[in-house]
Amino acid sequence: MTKREAIFPPNRHALYEKHGYSAAIRSGDLLFVSGQVGSRDDGSAEPDYAKQVQLAFNNLKAVLAAAGASFDDIIDVTTFHTDPEQQFETFMGIKEQAFSEKPYPSWTAVGVNWLAGFDFEIKVIARLPDAG
Repeated sequence: MTKREAIFPPNRHALYEKHGYSAAIRSGDLLFVSGQVGSRDDGSAEPDYAKQVQLAFNNLKAVLAAAGASFDDIIDVTTFHTDPEQQFETFMGIKEQAFSEKPYPSWTAVGVNWLAGFDFEIKVIARLPDAG
C-alpha cells in the first residue's frame, strides 16, 4: 500500500490546521487536492464573485505547485456553485483561461446551498509529472 503524503502550499498551513485537513494528498503518482475557495490571506471570503473564483484558482495553482504540478496535470475537476444560473457565465470565463487547451480534464459542476460563506469551490485530481 502506498503511504499518503500531505502537501501544503507556503503560508497557508494555519487554515488547514484550523479545520483539520490537508491541502492535498499525494498517493503514488496521483494528487488529490482538497476543495479550494476564494479566501483572502486571513481566510475570509472575497466578496466579489469573479475575484473569489480567481482567488480559488490561484490557491489551487499554489497547491499544485507545492507538489511539483500544474493545471496541465489535472485529470478531473469538480466545482461547487451556490447560484449556478447566475454565476456560470463569470465562472466559465475564468475556467476557460485555466483550461485553454484540449484535451480538457473531466469536469463535474454541482449546485449547492452552502459553502461556509463562500460562493465557489474547486477540487481536483492530478497525475503528477514523472520525476524520473
